Order: sequence, then structure tokens, then C-alpha cells
Amino acid sequence: QVQLVESGGGLVQAGGSLKLSCAASEGTFSTYTTAWFRQAPGKERSFVAAITWSGGTADYGSSVKGRFTISRDNAKNTVDLQMNSLKPEDTAVYYCAAARSSSRYYISRVLGAYAYWGQGTQVTVSS
Repeated sequence: QVQLVESGGGLVQAGGSLKLSCAASEGTFSTYTTAWFRQAPGKERSFVAAITWSGGTADYGSSVKGRFTISRDNAKNTVDLQMNSLKPEDTAVYYCAAARSSSRYYISRVLGAYAYWGQGTQVTVSS
């Protein structure tokens, strides 16, 4: 069972940047489709970005497309989320999630598709 640990959250001013990182415990992480979700206070957890286990395809939520970039390094068992041009509405707890897949092309925006979750990291964007 893979364990995920997020890092890199913090407080940043609007317009600034942050880089989140998700480290996986399992050596077969390269066969897990991985995603980032976020949850703001009083709101449901929502999709941010996902990447296939090959790293060949990425998908983004409409509110972050063009500002956020997801990437992975299978040799290091890590998935990163580079967040630029941050806005106050990006304030949330960000969660890393993983889904084991037999297909290098599998990618999903659906929360229920991901069986493994990290504990979350807080991102706060001040105006």
C-alpha cells in the first residue's frame, strides 16, 4: 500500500508562487496515476490536476489551467505541483492522491477513482 506525504504549503501573497511536492513510499509508484485535489473551508474537495504514470498526459481543472503545472519524477517517487499567479481563491488544503493503474494512459478527475491519499498541506494566499 502506497503512502503519500505532501510538503511545500505555506502563506504567499496574491500573484506569488508555491511548489507542492508529494513523496510516495512505494517503489512501484511509477504505475500509479497521481492527482492533486484541494478543499477550501466549507467546500467539497475538488479536482486540481492529474498526471498519468508515464507522465505523458496531464489534465487540469478549469480554474487552475495555465497557472499550475503538474509533473512527476518516477525515479524519485515524487509528484510536484508548481503553482504560479496564485489567487486568494486558491486558498485550501491540497491533497495528493494516487490510483494504481495497468494503463499508462489512465487519468481521472473523479475523487473516488483514487484509493490512496496524503494528509494534506495548507496553502494560504493573501490579497
